[in-house]
Formats: sequence, C-alpha cells, structure tokens
Amino acid sequence: MTGIVIEDNELLVLDQDTDSERSWSLPGGKVENGEALAEALVREMREETGVEVEVGRLLYVCDNVRAHVVHVTFEARRIGGQVGAVTEGADTRPIRQVAFVKLDALTDLGFSDTFVKLCQDGFPGAGSYMGPKSTIGL
Repeated sequence: MTGIVIEDNELLVLDQDTDSERSWSLPGGKVENGEALAEALVREMREETGVEVEVGRLLYVCDNVRAHVVHVTFEARRIGGQVGAVTEGADTRPIRQVAFVKLDALTDLGFSDTFVKLCQDGFPGAGSYMGPKSTIGL
C-alpha cells in the first residue's frame, strides 16, 4: 500500500533501495495482521516520512504479478509531523532522504511521464483497478 501526498504541486517521496532501477518511491508498505488499510497507511507514512496524514480517496489498485504484490494507493493529506523524521529501523531498507519534489521534476528521479500526468490531472478514474503496475508508469 502506498500514499500520495501532493502539496503546492509537489509530491512526497522517499529515497531508498527498491526492486527497480528507480531509488525514489512513494511511501508505504505492508499491512500488518489485524490492521485496517487506513491504519496501515497512517503508520507507514509516519514511520517512513515523519508525516502524520489523514487518508483520503482510493486512487488506484494495480498489481505486480511477477512479485506477487497488489498495490493499493490512497490520496493522503498532511495534518502534522515533520518531514524527514523517519522511524529508524521501522523499514528493512534504510531511507536516505524524504522530500517534497515538484511534479515536473519527478521524471529526473525516474518516475514516468505517465505517472506525472496522473498526478497533475488528479488521478482521473480514481478508485479503479488499473491493471499491471506498468499501466500507471511505475
């Protein structure tokens, strides 16, 4: 599960090792046993970014069949916390940096034009199954 926080035309992202060529990614993680999706997103956002969020609408569901992963991505709104106040040891992959990045600069970090356009357009078709993760350009 991942969260998308966009403020002033900037997206909250983190820099850490991933399973792809891109080291910058959306914050998020796994849902723990007995945890509701919204609770998991609030916890993961706090642990990985230092930001306290309120969970908004479901933006998309997509899958990565090869990795046996279903991605559920929600819009989130920052309501507190401090960007970069990462909970050490909460993630198995060390987080090097947390930042808000201008949407038009995301391609410099390895995000696709397709994903940037979805962010700029407010995720038309929000709440739908988008198919493979590659459909949204991730």
